[in-house]
Amino acid sequence: QVQLVESGGDLVQPGGSLRLSCTASESFFNFNHMGWYRQAPGKKRELVATITTGGTTNYGDSVVGRFIISRANTGGTVYLQMNNLKAEDTAVYICNAYRAGKGWSGRDYWGQGTQVTVSS
Repeated sequence: QVQLVESGGDLVQPGGSLRLSCTASESFFNFNHMGWYRQAPGKKRELVATITTGGTTNYGDSVVGRFIISRANTGGTVYLQMNNLKAEDTAVYICNAYRAGKGWSGRDYWGQGTQVTVSS
């Protein structure tokens, strides 16, 4: 079974920055894409950012221009650089990996999450 482990969550003041890491038990190239979602209390889980094997990135509207997703050249590690953090960014950030299959047989894998709290 694929394992995803996140790290880097912390308490930070508004306007500050954090860098999150996610390491998979398999190479990034075994997946179609990897990325990050987040979920705050009382809110639905939402897309933060994804990056494909080919390097194409996708960002949620609320983080465009502030967050940057990247990956290591080898292994199964992806990063999320978060800049100009706002109180609204407070959430559990959850790593995701997707493995495509024939037809509708693709699978999503999820980490346990890392807490990011933005507060003065």
